[in-house]
Amino acid sequence: MKKVITSAVLAAATLFEPGAVTAAPNGFQTVAVNDKVFEVIPRARRDVDGYWCAAADFARRSLGAGWQQNIYVVRGYGPSEATGRRTAVQFSLTPPANVEQSTSFVSIGFQPGQSRSVQNANGLCFRQPIFD
Repeated sequence: MKKVITSAVLAAATLFEPGAVTAAPNGFQTVAVNDKVFEVIPRARRDVDGYWCAAADFARRSLGAGWQQNIYVVRGYGPSEATGRRTAVQFSLTPPANVEQSTSFVSIGFQPGQSRSVQNANGLCFRQPIFD
């Protein structure tokens, strides 16, 4: 029994290490790049809402963010630093330095500084993409 508990604790601890990949809703993965930045990586779906949904899930479950906490885009589409996958978007709970903040909900893709509350981003988990 002691080995099982020790193994469970070690497994849980690795989920929050940089580079540890976790499953997110709707066919996305999340990976902590460092102690402030995390990446959302598509596996199947690639719609914008899915990235925000996965970011909200990671912020709530892994980082303990509240519903009103903002999630900020640190870097738009680009290669994953943590996994080497072709496409990822980087997010943080702290605004990126030297970037004007934007809360506009009308944008194509992801712009550094763009933000949504965890609650708003989580609400996108339940929308179905028009074009899949």
